[in-house]
Amino acid sequence: MLAIIGGSGLTTLSNLDVSHREVVRTPYGEPSGAIVFGEICGQPAMFLPRHGYGHTIPPHMVNYRANIWALHHHRATGIISVASVGGIRADLAPGDVVLPHQIIDYTWGRQATFFDGGATPVTHIDFTEPYDGLLRARIAAAATAVGVLIKDDAVYAATQGPRLETAAEIDRLERDGAHVVGMTGMPEAVLAREIGLPYAAINVVANHAAGRGSSAHGIHFESLEHVLQEAMGRVRSVIERLVGSQEAVQPLGMSV
Repeated sequence: MLAIIGGSGLTTLSNLDVSHREVVRTPYGEPSGAIVFGEICGQPAMFLPRHGYGHTIPPHMVNYRANIWALHHHRATGIISVASVGGIRADLAPGDVVLPHQIIDYTWGRQATFFDGGATPVTHIDFTEPYDGLLRARIAAAATAVGVLIKDDAVYAATQGPRLETAAEIDRLERDGAHVVGMTGMPEAVLAREIGLPYAAINVVANHAAGRGSSAHGIHFESLEHVLQEAMGRVRSVIERLVGSQEAVQPLGMSV
């Protein structure tokens, strides 16, 4: 069963035929909200809003460990993470849908591992390719099938938030090789890897990053809602196709 984590612009999944909701207790505290279970096109799926159902949890305070553990506990076979981002690369405009392939992590102070000492042995994982290749390919195929243009291959910069970046910081991210910028991609991706869940992300460009394009002199928040609403409609179509035609995805099954 695929799990969808929704971010800004996707706090509910309207094409999910809901069967029930379940509050999950985890060894790492409370997840962002109850997990919603149901079906999409007759196939089972689960949904969790990253920022809570009232969109009240800021990026640096999301309990990423509890969220990932809860989805694993309910036998998710993979995670699709949906998040809004700022576009740094010149060809990425508001409303574009992006399939990132790499991450640069600029966050700090977050609970970023399940292997945090105590009785747990020191454990290193390979994170060369942070997103699952098969899941990314399936997302791309689903987008093609429903006629949604998705821009493949982008480097995601994960910043601390909740404030947006300065223009100089975006210049730095660009020099580092980043193409989009968001606040929630880490440690979510690495925790999924640690626990053995295939993980891929769908990013929606909500705005040009600071100092770029229409954001050259500031971010115009009043335009973001319309951009996200329209683009998330396309993302829902991709998810519907992906879940409705899903093949079994077997998680690695690490026990945490």
